[in-house]
Amino acid sequence: MDPATSEAPATTPEVPAASEEKGEGKKVLDEVTGKYVSKNELKKLQKLRKKEEEKKVKDEEKRKKEEAKKQAKEENKEETAFEDELDPSKYTANRKEWLDKRRANGENPYPHKFHRTHRIDEFVKEFDPLCTEKEKFLEDCTVAVTGRVYTIRGASKHLKFVDLTQDSAKVQIMANRQFYEGEVEFLALFNSIKRGDIIGVKGVPGRTKTGELSIRPTHVERLSYCLHILPDPTDPKSRLNKDTRYRQRYLDLIMNNHVKDIFKTKSKIINFIRSFLTERDFIEVETPMMNMIAGGATARPFITTHNELKMNLFMRIAPELYLKMLIVGGMERVFEIGKQFRNEGIDSTHNPEFTTCEFYWAYCDYNDLMEVSEQMLSQMVYSIHGSYKIQYHREGKENPDSMVEIDFTPPFKRIPMMKGLEERLGVTIPEDLYSQETNEFFKKLCLEKKVICKPPLTTPRLIDKLVGEFLEVECTNPTFIIDHPQIMSPLAKWHRATKGLTERFELFVNKHELLNAYTELNDPKVQLEAFQDQADQKDQGDIEAQVVDEDFVKALEYGLPPTAGWGIGIDRLTMLLTDTNTIKEVLLFPAMKPDVDMTTGKTE
Repeated sequence: MDPATSEAPATTPEVPAASEEKGEGKKVLDEVTGKYVSKNELKKLQKLRKKEEEKKVKDEEKRKKEEAKKQAKEENKEETAFEDELDPSKYTANRKEWLDKRRANGENPYPHKFHRTHRIDEFVKEFDPLCTEKEKFLEDCTVAVTGRVYTIRGASKHLKFVDLTQDSAKVQIMANRQFYEGEVEFLALFNSIKRGDIIGVKGVPGRTKTGELSIRPTHVERLSYCLHILPDPTDPKSRLNKDTRYRQRYLDLIMNNHVKDIFKTKSKIINFIRSFLTERDFIEVETPMMNMIAGGATARPFITTHNELKMNLFMRIAPELYLKMLIVGGMERVFEIGKQFRNEGIDSTHNPEFTTCEFYWAYCDYNDLMEVSEQMLSQMVYSIHGSYKIQYHREGKENPDSMVEIDFTPPFKRIPMMKGLEERLGVTIPEDLYSQETNEFFKKLCLEKKVICKPPLTTPRLIDKLVGEFLEVECTNPTFIIDHPQIMSPLAKWHRATKGLTERFELFVNKHELLNAYTELNDPKVQLEAFQDQADQKDQGDIEAQVVDEDFVKALEYGLPPTAGWGIGIDRLTMLLTDTNTIKEVLLFPAMKPDVDMTTGKTE
């Protein structure tokens, strides 16, 4: 065999001589060295090796701990540096970079879920009476809450105080390193939590030295991050301006609890109306938002396009005609709460998209609806405010001198429209409101009284302007203006006692229209004539006048029973009951002019 390619002989464990077995006792194999040693010597070796292994583990743990502390310290410096950064964009960039590092380390910065036992308001309600002693915590009780970090205060490196908010409730988190699950975790966590972050807290309830109800956490988890600097709630200069509040409503809701209260009240109003009607056997329904004809009200519609049908459709300005068709079909009490769209101006009481409630009640008339209106509104106000009287600041709460008291105690005052104008203007209004002579009469009257009316100067528009100047101004407390002329009310039934008028009323509160209602016109021949008169007004230039709806007239030919219809603006009602003087305050996302020019892309 070639020595260069031959294999080396295999080694074998050293075998003790016979003399060693006899003289020194039986030896055993040390698997680490491959040698035979005595049992006592092996035990000593194993014990020594165990100590060395334990030392290695401790040294490694110590090294990792020191490294983690160092990293936490560096993170604290980094976080503090960009927390105080004046440039908001730099702050955001740094936080995003910080999150990217966590992702690169295999962390998931945004957990899927955190199990909580209480909402913050529930926690306060349950434990405020149970935690009675200062500096004492219920050690055998564990709770878990979630919320947004409102403020952070550091008493020391090992003691942090965090105010956690949720909805309009707040609770203090007293984070003490002594009771936390790990020192490294404690430092790393509370060095990285910033104002606006959303966290989950698990711990025990109790009270601090000052007696404040708190949670002492054993575990805190970051659930989501606020990557932008929040305004300082203690600094008046950093308060959000109105434009920012309306464009970034989410930020407004974060910073201003009273804004949440407005929309809670709006929800209560809608729920009250819904309950009030369903308790009286009304059925809630839904009708189309897009229609081939813009009907049911006098307003300018939005126009959209149906690609499949290759036709224009109108966004609904009112659900009235469809709801009355349901009455024809035998659904005797129906209502709908929903959005309407009117392509008109934007001001303190008008928004192109708004919420209404309309109901229709067979075998009732406008007298019944005035009584129902008094019941509904007075009960609603009392249920929300605990009184029939409310205070309203016409020029905003910042102007206390603009405050008026509004009394919803029934019954409400009633003013006949035409008689009211005659009494206040000292004139006699002609009976034939459709004649050219009457139109000239109202033009002259407006000129004499210095009432400005934009063209077209149709008789209905002139009358409406006079009512606004001489009747509506008296309506601080709820007031029905009743018995409108037929020329202004194409869908209302003619007055059974006075020719030329209708059985219609509008409720005004704080000088603004709140609801509109009337005995419904159910004669198809008269309805068609009223539509044709509206079409004539449209030909004269009144773009808000209604058009002839032949489908609705056809429905009336199947028989609409005596019916009364009622509609209210939810947004204006909310303004009254929340003491807000602009409709934007009661709309979560009001219509706003773009802050970026859509043609150039430049910020205005």
